[in-house]
Amino acid sequence: MRKVILYIAMSLDGYIADRKGNVDWLAGQDDAGEQIDTYGTFIKEVDTVLMGWNTYRQITTQLSPEEWPYQGMTTYVITHRRQPSSADIKFVQEEPCSLVRRLREEQGKAIWICGGSSIIQPLVQEDLLDMYHISVIPTILGAGIGLFGEIAGEVKLKLLSSQAYNGIVESVYVHR
Repeated sequence: MRKVILYIAMSLDGYIADRKGNVDWLAGQDDAGEQIDTYGTFIKEVDTVLMGWNTYRQITTQLSPEEWPYQGMTTYVITHRRQPSSADIKFVQEEPCSLVRRLREEQGKAIWICGGSSIIQPLVQEDLLDMYHISVIPTILGAGIGLFGEIAGEVKLKLLSSQAYNGIVESVYVHR
């Protein structure tokens, strides 16, 4: 069975985007500060990316408008919009939990839950995430799009690793 990994950054107060949906605050405390490339190691374990429409739109219009950053991987974009799919990008109207249950039974590497909160929250609620890889950015937004929102019940996790660099704290958790 394939692993399902949430790999995401959030503000110190738990937001994955600001009030306007922007992520231009995703940086360490010093532009010239130390950077550690955990993404490069992580992405080698992944062949499937799952995201919602807003995350897809942000990637294609703001973060990487010239080139699709997940070439060679299959990306599933959960949306109500009817869009033509390609070999790399599949637009689906499937509910996140159903899609993840189906994908984890297929052959392949890990499944990356890229965003957003409307995709993440039901997966947490249904206990479908195997690993939480969360980077906490040294910024307090005060409001925005929350990572977890309201979850019925608690999710108990075990810390596997943690490291700090340039004001960012990266932690990796699994279920206890």
